Amino acid sequence: MSAQVHVPSLFARVGTASALTLAVTSSMLAPGLVNDAEAATHSTKALKVAASKKGAPYKYGAAGPSRFDCSGLTLYSFKKAGKKLPRTAQQQYNKTRHIAKSQRKRGDLVFFHSGRSVYHVGIYAGGGKIWHSPKSGDVVRKAKIWSKSVWYGRVR
Repeated sequence: MSAQVHVPSLFARVGTASALTLAVTSSMLAPGLVNDAEAATHSTKALKVAASKKGAPYKYGAAGPSRFDCSGLTLYSFKKAGKKLPRTAQQQYNKTRHIAKSQRKRGDLVFFHSGRSVYHVGIYAGGGKIWHSPKSGDVVRKAKIWSKSVWYGRVR
């Protein structure tokens, strides 16, 4: 008596790749990436860290713990949440998983851009607002997203 093996439609569409090959490689496609639940946990922690820095003064090139520029605040917040980000807003954009506005969640990064260049970053707080360190003479605060020229990124 021969055993029948049911091959799911995913495997059937692949063609010559075996089910074993797919099973082994699919778990290795993205080593080091976290699932959505883990990303949400890191993002929620980072958002809380950023909010805890309310009132900290802006200082160009500063990444905490008491003064921040925009990307310094996001770098510091995610580092405290256990995730590593590069230093500048543009580098952080390049490192995140880009998502649509309709997919944004609290804790995602909001990147302000002019053309293809990112010039500012904050952490999405919900309700169309971000936590950010705006500019010289200002402090870390929650503010309404003031531009339509924004992209969203999720830290992996």
